[in-house]
Amino acid sequence: MIRILTYGELPDSEIFAREIPQTTVADAVAGIIAAVRRGGDQALLGFEERFDGVKLDSLLVTPEEIEDAAASLDPELLAVMERAAENIRAFHSRQKREGFILNEREGVVLGQKVIPIEKVGLYVPGGTAPLSSTVLMDAIPAKIAGVRELVMATPPGPGGKIDPAILAAAKIAGVDKIFKMGGAQAVAALAYGTESIPKVDKIVGPGSAWVAEAKKQVFGAVSIDMIAGPSEILIVADGGVPRHLAADMLSQAEHDRAASAVLVTDSRPLAEAVQRELERQLDALPRREIARASIENNGKIIVTPDIGTAIEVANRLAPEHLELCLDAPFDWLDRVRNAGSIFLGRSCPEAVGDYYAGANHTLPTSGTARFSSPLGVEDFVKTSQFIYYSPAALAGAAEDIARFARAEQLEGHARSALARLQEEPK
Repeated sequence: MIRILTYGELPDSEIFAREIPQTTVADAVAGIIAAVRRGGDQALLGFEERFDGVKLDSLLVTPEEIEDAAASLDPELLAVMERAAENIRAFHSRQKREGFILNEREGVVLGQKVIPIEKVGLYVPGGTAPLSSTVLMDAIPAKIAGVRELVMATPPGPGGKIDPAILAAAKIAGVDKIFKMGGAQAVAALAYGTESIPKVDKIVGPGSAWVAEAKKQVFGAVSIDMIAGPSEILIVADGGVPRHLAADMLSQAEHDRAASAVLVTDSRPLAEAVQRELERQLDALPRREIARASIENNGKIIVTPDIGTAIEVANRLAPEHLELCLDAPFDWLDRVRNAGSIFLGRSCPEAVGDYYAGANHTLPTSGTARFSSPLGVEDFVKTSQFIYYSPAALAGAAEDIARFARAEQLEGHARSALARLQEEPK
């Protein structure tokens, strides 16, 4: 049963504390990466047989497999995915930015170019909860940004097949190539390339501890989006229906045993009602064993003296998902400083953002919302700046540049600025 605590009984730093086995996969991941760099496709095929239990002749998903998957999908589900994709495009299209040029000083031009990253790798988890929604959330912003080649990796299931919904989502989102590979070996292949896998410039997408560790180890050879931790939700409520609040908590708890679901409220009667409701709903949840482990080990209900205190708790925790189940949620929105995605009101469960609304669901976890943001179009572009000075403009600035350089004891810099002012020796 979930614990109910009075605010102050537990330090804020322990509210999202998780019971995670203290094991490390760093050495094993390093070995896998090294093997893929040495052995290329053959190493990948070996790891797929070893870890995913399938013997493959080829890693590439064919166009026929993609078409067959889309055709086999429930038409109503396909229509829902299309509508979700349109919502995602509408939201992320507003994030696109242009370069700029400044020429306010005579003879001086400054500017910035916004350039799409050329090749991006997208990792999509498979397993017991294949995340087709992640395909849409990660691929569509990349395409809006102008990424030239989007390469997806996802682990194969029994018989070497990819979940049809994942392939259908990839078709909707415009993914260019799809490969049957998972885990650290997939990250290594995307980072360094093999005979059949193109080397990418950035890798995005969530995954297991092995995937997260591999992304950490290849960072520098490629860029990455983030190191995602277990999923988490913080609900701030001043009332509402206990059944709804419990359902929202379980929507995160069912992700995995390390997920955290926390309710912060100023009402002890509500806290107790949600505690009872969680027990009732857990028994009927298909993933009840995972959800119960999450709720009992990591879940908490915190009773605060007022909602203002609850909002400050949220700011200190910087949760991945923050639900403001309040009578007047917009009155509190400006008080929120740290959160990945904010869900306003009693009719906006976190699942709306996971699948449909259009805002991204790839979010900073483990308190990193203090300094990072949801995945967006800006994650798939880079900038270059440019500078032009006419001879006259340089002549007017050279002495200033030289003085600054000499203050840093860099005489070569000073002479470089002054050299063009001097006549060439005869």
